Amino acid sequence: MMLFRTANLSQLAEFDEIIDVRTPAEFADDHIPGAINCPVLSDEERIAVGTLYRQVSPFEARKLGAALVAKNIARHLETRFREHPKSWRPLIYCWRGGQRSGAMCIILAQIGWAAHKLEGGYKTYRRDVLERLEVLPQRLSFRVICGPTGSGKSRLLAALAEGCQPGGVQKRQVLDLEGLARHRGSVLGNIPQQPQPSQKRFESLLLQTLQGFDPARPVYVESESNKIGSITLPPALVTAMHAGECLLLETPLTMRVAALQQDYRHYIDDPEALIAQLQVLHPFHGGKQLEHWSELIRAGNFAVLVEELLTLHYDLGYFRALSKHYAHLANARRIAPENLSGDALRAIAAQLIEE
Repeated sequence: MMLFRTANLSQLAEFDEIIDVRTPAEFADDHIPGAINCPVLSDEERIAVGTLYRQVSPFEARKLGAALVAKNIARHLETRFREHPKSWRPLIYCWRGGQRSGAMCIILAQIGWAAHKLEGGYKTYRRDVLERLEVLPQRLSFRVICGPTGSGKSRLLAALAEGCQPGGVQKRQVLDLEGLARHRGSVLGNIPQQPQPSQKRFESLLLQTLQGFDPARPVYVESESNKIGSITLPPALVTAMHAGECLLLETPLTMRVAALQQDYRHYIDDPEALIAQLQVLHPFHGGKQLEHWSELIRAGNFAVLVEELLTLHYDLGYFRALSKHYAHLANARRIAPENLSGDALRAIAAQLIEE
């Protein structure tokens, strides 16, 4: 006889709390948005049980697992769940809706809480994410901000997302892919102290963002390749972006050089890290060119370095890829910023919003 009830993904909003009972490592890799982690096995305990299962016997593994699960659930009852009223309605899930979530649900239901187990667990949620990401991007209309490295694409995107301006200008819908991926999308795109999320976590965050957009209104996004650092964009999203209207920022080279020195200050402050990171360009430019760039870095000639990186590497590849993939680039609206200050970009954003 089942001692608890089950629920499906369409019922997530009906619960007071969504509880992920998988290990902290599983939770960090990805989880249902809004869920909290109350593991019934730690990462180390799960490994120990699995090892016992393979090397000794399933029976011995289950005995150990049951003892550990009972101990951990008891700890959650004494801490995280201690103050919850009888009316509390939790939804519990593990990897595929099996023993870990079942054990938690049985105990919570016996206490008197209306505990439910998610049918199919995280595995079902993950399948749903992938299915939705195949369909949802095609329902949205994208306006793609294009322009070579340093032209102010990310800054303009931020200005569009800021919100209401003086005079009541309405904010636009913005998809900040580099923000979700925690990467600036180039060889030097790593952000200090901000490791990239897992592919699964990125896709969960992406879907959550896409679901918040109104299909009747355009979504502004920065032109990207199909990869941002280690993250791969869903093919349906890339296709939808390639079909979108284009806005082309025509920013002078000197302005771009100055902006990039501001945005990548962490490399200027750590020259050896910059030299090390540039080594990935060896197959494209060879040892002699890289040694020249290293000399510029050590001499503090960052303006010259940035200009050469733009003209000899970034710009050539960017425009080649842009013209190949973005169908409406030839008809793009061209925007020439006076400068890349916040005020200047907010003025451009306000003009785009009002049209």
